[in-house]
Amino acid sequence: MTNTRRKDRDRPAVYPEWLEEILDCIRAEKAVRKEFGHGGRLHIDRPLPFLSIFLTRGREDLAARDVVAANASYLIADNLDEALPIVTAVGGVLRERFGAFMLLDVDELEHDTFLTDDAPYLPPFEIRIAATGEPAAGEAETALAEGADIRQVKFRTPRVERFALETDFQAATLARETGFLLVAVRFAPIYRQPESGKIYPDLRERLIANIFDAGLKAFAAFAAATQCLKVTTHRALGRKAFVDAVSRADRSIDDVAASFDFLLAVTPINADAAWQEFKANNFKRAPRFLYRPLSVQVEAEKRKLFSVAFDRFEDPVLYHLYREKQQELDLQLSLISARETSRFIEYSRALYGPVETSLYRNAVEILGQTAKAAHDGDDGETDTEIAGCYDVEIAARAMIANYQRQCEGFAAEIELRDDLPPGLLVSDGRLLISRATRVAKSRVHALLSHEIGVHLLTYFNGSAQGLRLFRSGLAGYEGMQEGLAVFSEYMAGGMTVARLRLVAARVVACSAMLEGRPFAETYNMLVCEHGFGPATAFNLTLRLYRGGGLAKDAIYLRGLLELLDHLKAGGALDPFWMGKISASHFRVMQELSLRGLLKAPVTRPAFLIHPQAQARLDKAREGLTPLGMLTS
Repeated sequence: MTNTRRKDRDRPAVYPEWLEEILDCIRAEKAVRKEFGHGGRLHIDRPLPFLSIFLTRGREDLAARDVVAANASYLIADNLDEALPIVTAVGGVLRERFGAFMLLDVDELEHDTFLTDDAPYLPPFEIRIAATGEPAAGEAETALAEGADIRQVKFRTPRVERFALETDFQAATLARETGFLLVAVRFAPIYRQPESGKIYPDLRERLIANIFDAGLKAFAAFAAATQCLKVTTHRALGRKAFVDAVSRADRSIDDVAASFDFLLAVTPINADAAWQEFKANNFKRAPRFLYRPLSVQVEAEKRKLFSVAFDRFEDPVLYHLYREKQQELDLQLSLISARETSRFIEYSRALYGPVETSLYRNAVEILGQTAKAAHDGDDGETDTEIAGCYDVEIAARAMIANYQRQCEGFAAEIELRDDLPPGLLVSDGRLLISRATRVAKSRVHALLSHEIGVHLLTYFNGSAQGLRLFRSGLAGYEGMQEGLAVFSEYMAGGMTVARLRLVAARVVACSAMLEGRPFAETYNMLVCEHGFGPATAFNLTLRLYRGGGLAKDAIYLRGLLELLDHLKAGGALDPFWMGKISASHFRVMQELSLRGLLKAPVTRPAFLIHPQAQARLDKAREGLTPLGMLTS
C-alpha cells in the first residue's frame, strides 16, 4: 500500500482549477487566503517551508484552531479527505521551492485527565508530541518539547510526553499519505472547566500564545537542520501581513481614541485667574478651576469600544496589544467622566499607578542633592534672557521645518492658546503653546527636543506604520514617552538643575496628592521645604490637582529611570522611535519589526546628531543616574 502511494506521488497530479490558482500564487510569492466550507481556510502570507494544520471534525471554539490560525502559513479543514489534496499540492510546491517541507499537526486531547472539579490542588497538564523518523523532524520535535515545557501558563505546569505517531490516526494518515516530515502536538484543554465546559479566557489566551511560540521554535529548528531557510530568530517566522480584521479593529479603536482629547479635558482653562484667586486668599484655600465642556458622550464611546471584535485577529501578539489599549481607553473615559468628583483620583491611580517607594526615594535624593545649587526665583534658571510664546513659536516652526525636509509627512501644526497654563502640550499632531509661556532662552531648544523631537516625532513615525495604534500609543506608553522626552533634553545639552528638580518635585508632590493632602498644603511644601518660587510651585500643584487629582506627573522620573536602566542593560533606542510604546512593549516591537509588520523609523530625532550626543549616549550606557545628567 505504501509503495503504491509513493508511486502515485511521483506522477503529475491534476488538481481543481481553484487549487491550481493557489499553487500559481505560491510560485509567484503572492499571499493566499482561501475560505472553504465549515469554517475552513488556507492562509499563506508568504512562501515558507512548513504548514500548520488543524482539522475541525465538526468541533467549534477549540484553542488548537487559534494556535494554528496564528501562524503565517496554515490550513484549517473539516476532515482528512478535505485536507489531504490541499496539503499534498501546497506542500509539494513549497518543498520544490525550499528543498524541504514540514507539517505541524495541532490538536487537543479530549479531556484534561489530570484535573477534576474536586481536585485539592492544580496538577500538571498534559502535552503530547510525536514526529516522523527523519533527523530534521526529530530536531523540530525536541525544540517543540523544550518550547512547550514552560512556566508562563499560570496555575498549571505542563508535562511533556512523547507518543508513538502510529497510535494517532490523524497524524499517521497525514504523514503516510503526503510523505512529508511531520510533528504532532496534542495538549489538554485546561482552559475548560471539566464538568461545565465553561471557559477560562485568560488561561485560554496564555495557552494559545505558548503553544504557538513553541511551534515557531519547532519550525526554526527544522529550518536550521535542513538549511532550507536562514532564520535569525524563531519570531521572524511569524506573520508579515495584517488580516482585514486587524485593520477594521484598528480603525474602530482609533475612532474612539480620537473622540476625546484626554489631557485637554482635564486641564483647567482659567490657570491665570486661579493663580490670582489663590494669591488673594493668602495661599490658604484651593482656587476654583474651570474646564472645557466634555464634547464626548462617554457611554456611547464605551459601547463602541467594547463592540470592537478581536476574535478573528489570528495573531496573539496583536490581540494582546489591542485588548490592553481597549482597557486603557475604557479607564480614560471613566476618568474624564468622573472629573471634579471623588472618584477621579482613584481612576487616576489605576491609570498611572501609585508612587513607588524607590521612585519617591530617588526624587527626594535629587531634591536634597540639588538644594544648594537651586537658584531662587520662579524660573529657577540663571539665564536672564527669557523667551516668550512667540519666540518659542518661531523656534518650533524652524525645528518642524527641519523635520519636514527629512519627511514630507511631518505635517505638525502649531497653535497659540489662551486656555492653557504656561508651557507646551502636544495633542496628536499639534503643538499647543500657551500664550503665558515664559522660558529661559537657553532652554528653548531642549524644550522643543522634548515636545517635537519625541512626542511629535513618534506620532508621525507611528502614523507611517500600518496601524494607527502606533501613533495614538500602545497602552501605558506615556511613562516611557516622557522618560525619552526628558532624556532628549539631556541629549540636546539642555538639562539643568532647575529642570531636574522640577521633575523630582512632581513625584514628591504627586505622592502628597495621592495621600490626600490638600492643594494648599502641597503648595506650601514645595515652597517652604523645597525652595520653589510661588508661581512655579502653583503651576506644579495645579498640574497634580487638576480634574480632582491626576497622578500623571510621577511618570516623568519613573520613565527616565526605566530608560536609563534599559540603556545600561545594552538596550537600543531605535524601536522607541517607531511609534508610541512602553518599556514593556520593547520586545514586542522588535518581534513585529523582525516579522516585517513594522517599518524602520521614517525620521530619527535631531538631537541624536548633536556634537556631544554620542558621548552622552555612551555615558548613559555605562550607567547614568539622573543627577549624573547635570555634569555630562
